[in-house]
Amino acid sequence: MKKILALTLALLVLVSLAACGSCGSPVDNNTNNSAATGDDQQSGNESGNGNTSQSGSTAEPAKLTGKLNLIELDDRDPSVLRGVTIKGNCAGTADGFNNRESSLTDVRCIFELNEWVYFYPDTDATYGLRVWILKHRDDQEYYNTCKFSDLMPNFANYCDLHYPEDEENPDESEWGSFYLNKEECEPGYYDFVFTYEGKAIATLLTRFYNENELTVKSDAELEALMHE
Repeated sequence: MKKILALTLALLVLVSLAACGSCGSPVDNNTNNSAATGDDQQSGNESGNGNTSQSGSTAEPAKLTGKLNLIELDDRDPSVLRGVTIKGNCAGTADGFNNRESSLTDVRCIFELNEWVYFYPDTDATYGLRVWILKHRDDQEYYNTCKFSDLMPNFANYCDLHYPEDEENPDESEWGSFYLNKEECEPGYYDFVFTYEGKAIATLLTRFYNENELTVKSDAELEALMHE
């Protein structure tokens, strides 16, 4: 009788140990999967394509076009911004990549961190224009009604645009300039939001690369990147 009880207890212990072992494996697998997902999301954010929708699914990557998206406002005067030329002092040649006519559809939209960016707008306004530089967001309609300030989320910089009346050749001079400090900003996609008297009138999707990443490229290579 004692032998039977001992055998029964031994069998129960073996069954209990087997059950514990089979429960441990799925937990470990879930932990590994979670870690892998986190790494993938971090990689996506660093590449500039990590925008996600409210449902948590990955959004479509941003695509450069070099086109200004005009914001439809009932009281918007088209003469406030008929076009713009944007230049830089690092990437591209002065008589090639940086020698664009003022346009709404073919505007330079790639730059380096620490590169000075210069604006030459085609406008009837002399004051009241400003460009806000913010990390790109998918919901562009946000800019239609938002209140712009240096406390807004993903704010990187801003640039006031004034007619350069004190310059010797004002019609050929820049209206304003800025750069993104590589110590404070990351490479990736940014929105240039043009405002007039505090109200958004146009946006331009841009991309900033690491310092010296574009300097080594030819004008043809830069043009290809602008329309990737």
